[in-house]
Amino acid sequence: MLASLMKRFLFLLLMGCAGLSAQDLPEKYAPFGQLIITPFDSAPFPHPLRAEGHKRGTNFFSAAEHYQDSRVALFVPKGFRPGRTIDFVVHFHGFGNSINRALNTYDLIEQFAASKRNAILIVPQGPVNASDSFWGKLEDADGFKHFMDEAIATLKQHDIIKNQKLGQIILSGHSGVYEVISSILVRGGLSDHVREVWLFDALYADTEWFVVWFAHHKGRFIDIYTDHGGTKESTLDLMEALKGNQVPFFTGTETNATARDLSKNHLVFLHSDFPHDEIIQTKQSFRRFLETSVLGAMRH
Repeated sequence: MLASLMKRFLFLLLMGCAGLSAQDLPEKYAPFGQLIITPFDSAPFPHPLRAEGHKRGTNFFSAAEHYQDSRVALFVPKGFRPGRTIDFVVHFHGFGNSINRALNTYDLIEQFAASKRNAILIVPQGPVNASDSFWGKLEDADGFKHFMDEAIATLKQHDIIKNQKLGQIILSGHSGVYEVISSILVRGGLSDHVREVWLFDALYADTEWFVVWFAHHKGRFIDIYTDHGGTKESTLDLMEALKGNQVPFFTGTETNATARDLSKNHLVFLHSDFPHDEIIQTKQSFRRFLETSVLGAMRH
């Protein structure tokens, strides 16, 4: 009981430090659906490898300020109807970010609701406003499986679903999240459920693990990159390697790629002229990827 009270106290403290009450975001997004923000035992942090904080270059990120927030946001759009299984999109925010900023800056919920996909969006809290690619427990063996088990249990507790099981999963991420997504594909315990991977200017490293995934699965892989975000070279190298091995793929721009281009191709590489921090929302790319994904549309 004491541990539970302490967890709740820490959750409220963190929300207060962010200048928000626990009700602010759910109320803001109520017109679009139900937003639940709650601590998870299986959330990325806290984690033993960040118990002493983390140093990157000359910057130090303390454990207390950056690695204690165990919040997870779950968004259920209006019109959602549980089927035999439940599909999810799990989106990971990048460097120097948080749940609050990711939702507010990138219009994730607005785009998700507008896509009218019959699925649930999950946005876990990673390193809070830190330059760090490590995502704690989600990089542990079966860490993602434990996380999704807790997500299902949480939705049952809120009477959103009953006895449905896990369905299809899309992994989406922005900026420095290549490490957590590749770790989930390799050892997260749910590789057979992952149907698509979307990297928003995030292919900095671990390219070989993404190749292993899309070489052995039929799911869609989308890599959108910019000139100055740091991912252009690795993306061009990957496309060159695929071309050398006669592996078909689509390449175009964020602007000229059609819905058919996005839906009919297994591998998609898109160049964006927009800045690194604008590629998710400026052209509604998150919504376009959703609308052309494997996820089913809501029934009217």
